Amino acid sequence: MNDQLTSTPPLSRWRRTAFIVTLFLVSAFSQIDRILPFILAESIKKELHLSDTQLGLINGIAFAAIYSVASLPLARLADRGASRQVLLWCVLIWSIMTGLGGLSAGFLTMALSRFGVALGEAGGTPASHALIAGNIPEHRRGRALGIFSMGIPLGTMIGFGVGGWASDHIGWRFALFVAGGVGLLLVILVLTFTGKTVITSKQPGSATGNIWSAGRELLSKPAFLWMFIGANFLGFAAAPFYAFTAPFLIRTHGMTASEVGLSFGLLQGLMGIIGTVGGGRLFDSALNREASRLLHPPAIVFSIAAIATIAGLLAPEGWMSIALFVPAMLAFAFLLPFAFGAGHLIAGAGKQALSSSLLMIASGLLGPALSPLLVGMISDAVGAAYEVNGLRWGMMIVPVASLLSSIALFIASRKIREHFAVPPRQNVPADMGNQLSLIK
Repeated sequence: MNDQLTSTPPLSRWRRTAFIVTLFLVSAFSQIDRILPFILAESIKKELHLSDTQLGLINGIAFAAIYSVASLPLARLADRGASRQVLLWCVLIWSIMTGLGGLSAGFLTMALSRFGVALGEAGGTPASHALIAGNIPEHRRGRALGIFSMGIPLGTMIGFGVGGWASDHIGWRFALFVAGGVGLLLVILVLTFTGKTVITSKQPGSATGNIWSAGRELLSKPAFLWMFIGANFLGFAAAPFYAFTAPFLIRTHGMTASEVGLSFGLLQGLMGIIGTVGGGRLFDSALNREASRLLHPPAIVFSIAAIATIAGLLAPEGWMSIALFVPAMLAFAFLLPFAFGAGHLIAGAGKQALSSSLLMIASGLLGPALSPLLVGMISDAVGAAYEVNGLRWGMMIVPVASLLSSIALFIASRKIREHFAVPPRQNVPADMGNQLSLIK
C-alpha cells in the first residue's frame, strides 16, 4: 500500500483568503522575475554586445534546461509532504539569482544567472499546486487554480510595464536588483500563511514510489499523454511570443520600450486575468454540468489565436499588431486552469504536483529551449541575406505551434471522455469518483 497525502484541518475563511493571496503573489513575482529579461532584452543586448541568437540561448536553453531537470524531483518532494519547504527555498533562490543577474558582465554570467532563476522557479508552481490540493476543497480548486494562475499574466503585465519604464529611465541592472530584493519579502508571507501537506494514511494513489515509474505511469494514460503533447506545442508558441514580441515591436514599428511595456503589458495583464479567472470558473462549471468536451474551449481559443497572430506579424502598424496579438495573450492564460485541473483529475490524489510538473516540463523544456533559439537564428539569417528585419519571419513559429497545440487539445479532450467512460473506481481514487463520474 502507498501513502496518501491529505490536508491539514480546514482553513478558516480569512486564513484561506490569505493563503490564496500569498500563492497568487508567489506566482506573480515568479513571472516578473522571468519576464524582465524579455522587455530589457534590447538594453541588455546593446550593453553586453549580444546577438539575437545569444538572446535566444539566454531566454531559451539557459532557462529551460535547468527548469525542466529540477521540476520533477522538486514536485515529487512536494507531493510527499515537503511542499511548504520546497516553496520557501524556491522563492529564496530565484529572488537572489534575479538580483545577481544585474551584475552580469557578458553572455556567460547572464546565462548563469538565468540558470539560477530557473532552478528556483522549477519547484514554485508544483509546490503551490500541492498546497492548493491539500488545503482547498475539490469543488473550489478550479477557481483557486485560476486565481493562482492569474499571477502569471499579472506578473507579465507588471514585468513588461515596469520593466519597460526601468529600461528607459533607471537601467536594466537596477531593475533586476530591485526585483530580486522585493522577491525576498515573499519568504515572510510564505512562512506566515502557507500550511503544509502531511502524510496521514495508507491508501492508493500515493506519492511514493520511483519518480520515473510514476511519471511513465501517468504518461501511459492517453488522455494525459495528449495533454503533454499539447503542452509541448504550447511551449513552442508561448516562449518566442514573450521573448521576442518587445524587440519585434521596437524594431518593426519604431516603438520605445516604455510604449511596448505599457501597451503590450497592460493588455497581456488584462487578457491574462480574464483568461485565468474565467477559465477556472468555466472548468468548475464544466465538471458540474457533465461536460463531455472538457478541453474544447481552450482548443478553440488557440485556433483563433493562430490566425490572429499571423495577421499581427504582417500588420503595417504597431497598434494593429498589438491588437491582433490579444487572442494569443488570452489563449495562453485561458488554458492554464483547464490544463492543470484536468491533469490533476487524471493523475488522482497524491499526484497533483507530479502532473503539474510533467505539464510544466512539457511546456517549459523543448519549446522554450529551442523556439527562441530558432527564432533568433531565422531572424539573423534573413536579416543577413536580405538586409531586412527578419524577426517577423522567425516569429511565424508562434502561430504554427498554436495551431498544433489546438489540435492536440481537441484529441486530449476526446481521450479524457474515453478515460472516464468506465466506472470511476477503476481509474481514480474513491474520494474523487463523484466529481469525475460527471464527465461522460
